[in-house]
Formats: sequence, structure tokens, C-alpha cells
Amino acid sequence: MSKLTYFDEKIAQLKKDGTYRTLPVNFGPCTNVIDLNHRRVVNLSSNNYLGLANHPRLIEAGKRALDKYGVGAGSVRTIVGNQDLLEELEELLAKFKGEEAVTCFQSGFTCNMGTISAITDAGDLIISDEKNHASIIDGIRLSKAERTVYRHSDMDHLETILKEKRSFYRNVLIITDGVFSMDGDLAKLYDIVKLAKKYDCLTYVDDAHGSGVLGRSGRGTVDHFHLNGEVDFIVGTLSKAIGVVGGYVASKKVVKEWLLHRARPLLFSTALPPVAIAATIESVKMLMESEEYTKKLWENALYFKKALKELGFNTGHSETPITPVMIGNEAKTMEFSAALLSEGVFVSGIVFPTVPAGQGRLRVMISASHTQDDLDFAIAAFEKVGRYMKIILGD
Repeated sequence: MSKLTYFDEKIAQLKKDGTYRTLPVNFGPCTNVIDLNHRRVVNLSSNNYLGLANHPRLIEAGKRALDKYGVGAGSVRTIVGNQDLLEELEELLAKFKGEEAVTCFQSGFTCNMGTISAITDAGDLIISDEKNHASIIDGIRLSKAERTVYRHSDMDHLETILKEKRSFYRNVLIITDGVFSMDGDLAKLYDIVKLAKKYDCLTYVDDAHGSGVLGRSGRGTVDHFHLNGEVDFIVGTLSKAIGVVGGYVASKKVVKEWLLHRARPLLFSTALPPVAIAATIESVKMLMESEEYTKKLWENALYFKKALKELGFNTGHSETPITPVMIGNEAKTMEFSAALLSEGVFVSGIVFPTVPAGQGRLRVMISASHTQDDLDFAIAAFEKVGRYMKIILGD
């Protein structure tokens, strides 16, 4: 018997539960309409919020960097040094965010994993929202600090924990997503910062889904709440609204100095490729020039949300372009996703373990690149499939 037989059993169980999936293949750019398995479909599954991943200005910037620098960074930045492009990007992001310094990582995931473990130690306490992203959870696991969890956005529970535990630890770090990626709701950031000041705590916000979406020209959730300079660690991604790849942490300069000495992804993994850095610089410049893309994103998102709610779909408590369409049962969620695809609309089903068991949903990701025709086509498909599967009531 093969030592790997237990994987056959696990895969068989996924198929029995109706949650097994085969990943489709996109034969072109990830934009509003994609060539999925050689069929053109409206794409509602991308984090390319502003459509910048395919913008000509970013493509041209990448080509120029390709000619000058080649395709790879060559090594870890602490060994081979920073390229001038990376220095430029970090300075530009710091200016954009209105913070002292920015440190770029290879991804948003490695940013959380590297930063959390570097800024906390034994004798510290981390307090984390129960719905925080997996990268935060994994980053906390790598820390030597003790950890506890507060109920989602429950400020009374957070304060209860602080009252009970604050005096026993040197540093206490409160960590939250700015925008919660599966539900689209916002952290109660103003209240969190207020509690942090009251109990002498540090604050850490992962703004992956707020960067480029909320605040002035997409400056993020901290800017949205007018809390600039009052959050100690602001994490962002360069792979969603920015349209490229990578992650960053905005902080005081002394934090950057420390991260360059202790953040393990920076010490043991090759730096961002020059092509990506150059394209990211162009993307950030575009955000600083105009709010055109963020305004179009919100116009599309509000239109789509209103239509689905009027049809009778449960779209949860989203406050952002993330629009969850709640189904519940995992198998039914995957069936709904497959039925939409047969109608020409691609929306991935989100099931356990990404969300709690019994809370399956279609997570619709609206983009500034969607046209009115795209949205109307998708809304019609949702209505047809929703009535057929009795997710919404018929006429």
C-alpha cells in the first residue's frame, strides 16, 4: 500500500462533500472578461479592483525596467543590496501613505508573517480579531508572544481582554484587518485606536483590501477614518488594487531599520523583481494623480449591490466593493458557482476552511474595469440561477 493513500481518502471525502474543485485555466489577462477554459466569461473573482494590472502605463513601465534591469533581483536585498527602483518605490509609498517609512516585502502574506514575528517577542501579548486573514494568523503563530482572540469587531470584548491582561505584559499588540476579505465589512478602527491609547497598546492594521479602495485616492482604511499617524503598523498589498505583486508595511523609520535586520522573508528570500517594482511605482503615481479609478470602482460596486439586494439575495453586511452572496451549504455553494459559470459568469465558491462551516458564499469582486453591460449580464445570470436553485423567490 502506498504511503500516500491517505490523500486518496481525503480527496474522496472532498468529492463526497461536493466541495472538490478543478482549477479552471485563464488563457489571457485577468481583466473584466477573461478567456476561461477557452470560453469568454465575465470575471467577478479578481482582486484587480482598479483594472490596473493590465493598464498600458504599467505595462510600459515594466518593459522599460525589463530592458534596464532584467527579470530578477538576483538575491536577497540584505545580501546584494537594494536596487534604486526599490528605494524609489518605498519612498513613494511612504509619501502616498503619509507615514515616515515603508518596507516592501515579496507578498502581503510574507509581509504579515515576517513583520508580526519581528515586532513581538516573549513577554508580549497579541490580541487578534477572530476574522483576521490567514496570513495574520500564521504570522502570529510564528511569534514568541502569547496570543488571544476577541470576537469579531466586538469592542466590549476587546476592552474586557485589555482590562484583564494588559498589566501582565510588556507590549500588547492589537491586530485587525482594515477590510475583512470574506465579508467586506470595516474594522471599528477609530474605537480600536481609542482603546489602544487608553491601555497603552500598539496597533496593527492589515489593509490589503482597503489599499487603493478607501480613503483619498485609495490611501486606505487608516486614511478613511482620518487616523493618519495614529496606527503603529499599516500593512498593504501591491497585488490587489495596485495591480502587481508584493506587500509593504508603513511605519516609523526605526521599525523599518529593525525589519531589515529581523524580518525573515527579507533575510531569506529574493527581493521583488524589477519589472514588478517599476509597474508598482507607475500604479501608485496614477493613484496620486487622480481618483478616476476609485470613483468608477465604487460606482460599479454600488450599482451591483443594489441590484442583487433588490432581487432578494443575502449580501451580508459589506461596506466595500466586496460583495458576498450568502448560500450557506458548501455543496450548494459550489453548485451555484458552477451554474453561474455555465451562464458565462465566473465567481468562485468560498467554503470551509476559508470561511466557517455552513457559511459558504459566492464572493463577488467588482472592478473599475467592468462595463455596464458586464454588470447587467452578471445580474441577469444571478437572477436566473438564483430562481432555479430557489436561493431567491420566483415571480
